[in-house]
Amino acid sequence: MTTLADPVPGGRPADLRRVAALTTTLAAQDVRGIVLAYVDTAGVTRVKAVPTARLEAAVSWGVGMSPVFDTFLADDSIVSTDVLGSPDGDLRLYPDLDQLVALAGQPGWAWAPVDRITQEGERHPGCARTFLRRMVTEAAERYGLTFKAAFEIEWALGLGSAPAGEFVPAVSGPAYGAIRQVELGDFLADLLAALDAQGVDVDQVHPEYAAGQFELSAGALDPVAAADRNVLVRQTIRALAQRHGLRVSFSPAVLAGSVGNGGHVHLSCWRDGGNLHAGGERRYGLTPDAESFAAGILAHLPALTAINAPSPASYLRLRPSQWAGVFTAWGRETREAALRLVTGSAGRQRQEANLEVKPVDLAANPYLTLGCLIAAGLDGLAAKRPLPEEITGDPARYDAEAAAKLGVRRLPTTLAEAVTEFRADEVLRAALGPVLADAVSAVRLGEAAAVEGLDDERVAAAYRWAY
Repeated sequence: MTTLADPVPGGRPADLRRVAALTTTLAAQDVRGIVLAYVDTAGVTRVKAVPTARLEAAVSWGVGMSPVFDTFLADDSIVSTDVLGSPDGDLRLYPDLDQLVALAGQPGWAWAPVDRITQEGERHPGCARTFLRRMVTEAAERYGLTFKAAFEIEWALGLGSAPAGEFVPAVSGPAYGAIRQVELGDFLADLLAALDAQGVDVDQVHPEYAAGQFELSAGALDPVAAADRNVLVRQTIRALAQRHGLRVSFSPAVLAGSVGNGGHVHLSCWRDGGNLHAGGERRYGLTPDAESFAAGILAHLPALTAINAPSPASYLRLRPSQWAGVFTAWGRETREAALRLVTGSAGRQRQEANLEVKPVDLAANPYLTLGCLIAAGLDGLAAKRPLPEEITGDPARYDAEAAAKLGVRRLPTTLAEAVTEFRADEVLRAALGPVLADAVSAVRLGEAAAVEGLDDERVAAAYRWAY
């Protein structure tokens, strides 16, 4: 579990008691520096680093960084809101010692996610990790809920020797084929070893559909720790790929016209140690609260697209009939539905039943994604919203009249359209707060403007190595 308390100037007493022992342990592992990582509004992981000997100072007083990064775009240009985007001010980055780990894929380095607070010691309203922690706390206090969450992480491996900017698949062979696993077996074995050394339990890793594509599924954790794990796993994949002479892209669309990289989310609600998605009296064993939580997510999916598909490249991936979940539909084990109900195998339902949210990619900030999914679900829970009729097969087969009757809508097809839906969604904006909500809108519109007039291939190229 991740600590849910906010950082405080001077450090939390429990952390200060731990830091000396941690510093000694890290030094014994020849760890020279600690990466302090957070994800910005555009979905890019930004870092600062400190020598291991400076960990106590970082835990006590944080490390400075400008708030301007909240309005950076993926190409490092800057937009602004009424309170963000200027050169003024400073924030303090506080590492979470519960998640600090020596990086097996980067000898000499450790890694920790950070929360950001103001110089005055208050929560920074633009900190996505703080936002997620707040939503988890609200769910526990209002409804007695806890959650388990996990991300599917897809990536494409290219040859490191390819010309700058180009993607040349590092592996041949059919989708899901044994050829790919054999050709990159050494890389995958090193990846599994590194993740095991870092305490990351891996459920599966396998070749995926697109050229050079692989997928890894890690075990579920509480939402904040799951988002941290998302960032850590991608850092590890990238580091090991480089050591193998490979280059990694987590972009939603590495190549135009091809199936892209997803970042599907698995999320389940729990109360008093019991999974609310199993053993209930509603369809497929859902409890009433689990059904309403799912219905809330379904209802807010158009606006959630601005959070979960935040890049112009995302809309090259969000195409019908490619298992990306581009319609407001749900179904049991229906992989074309945006919301897939996973019931689990016989005998494992109470452990495994969950919701899979498919229109999510790895350009998304994982803390914003999970926080907004929880906010949407809690809205459904408060309204006791029921799920509509279940969909089977491909929703793209419905004509306009049949789709309207079933409540099946196409999700936004452009980033600008997604921002319009987001701006109209009072629930999500209120959950985020005005500072973070305005940053989301400004950054998304900035990304859309940055690629205006570009064809699909040039859009894919612009973001190929940004994530």
